[in-house]
Amino acid sequence: MSSIAPADAQASQQSSAAIRFHLSLNVANLERSVAFFQAFLGQAVSKLRDDYAKFELENPPLVLSLEPHAASPGGNLNHLGFRLPDSAALVEMQRRLELAGMSTRREEGVECCYARQTKFWVHDPDGNLWEVYTLDDDHLEHRGQGELAATAADDAPADAPALSVWAHRLGEKFPTRLPILDHTVDRINLQGTFNERLERCEQSRRLAELLRVLKPAGEVHLHMLTSNQPLGDQPLRLPGPAAAVQVVPTTAEVLALFVEAGFVDVQLTHLAGSACFHAGDCQLRETRIAAEAPGQATNR
Repeated sequence: MSSIAPADAQASQQSSAAIRFHLSLNVANLERSVAFFQAFLGQAVSKLRDDYAKFELENPPLVLSLEPHAASPGGNLNHLGFRLPDSAALVEMQRRLELAGMSTRREEGVECCYARQTKFWVHDPDGNLWEVYTLDDDHLEHRGQGELAATAADDAPADAPALSVWAHRLGEKFPTRLPILDHTVDRINLQGTFNERLERCEQSRRLAELLRVLKPAGEVHLHMLTSNQPLGDQPLRLPGPAAAVQVVPTTAEVLALFVEAGFVDVQLTHLAGSACFHAGDCQLRETRIAAEAPGQATNR
């Protein structure tokens, strides 16, 4: 990515006096997207790393960040937000929202996106995540762990046939009955679906509904946080978008849940080598699990 030079001097001169709208997008190819937005916005990228890019516009007052993750069928949106000019404005906005009955999560001096920020997070009624923050230091040389970016399934090969895909992510409503005919879906992508606090009967209902719509040998790909041991009653205080996580089951519990529901070839396909977060003595790791509906595959 050396062919694109960040406008560090320009970024350092930009004023923080105005409220700025913030939009974060998941992109499949960071270098290609940076080149596009440089042409589209008519200015150089303000911050560029191997795994992150940021544009800052004066008119309109916008902070656009790009995260290198393929979009899910649900779209490219990572999160939205506002950057406020100072801590007083941040405190006042959080106070106003909480007085209106909204639940917020505060973070002080968190390091993420190669910057140090103070912020709070809030979900809108449709499950979109909003970040409201002030910028304390925009010149860190490391990314920080204050933000767990929303990611999706890996890209399919360019010559792969078109698949029927359904996706769900944590924060979205899971319908009582999916508006899909029986046995018509090739693949289901679940992003944090089982990091929601659910009764066992609701877990079973969701899995039964997935089996109903999947074709024989149709695939489920689950991306979530799991723990190396039971959390018990430990409260979760996870930062950034991970604040939406309500429960973190053990990896073995999730595998057993899919087997008991009737899925076959249930496999742990990825377990992060290091923990994303800690809760007491528990290590919370990024986890990917794959499973199939029973039956023989038909032509897709």
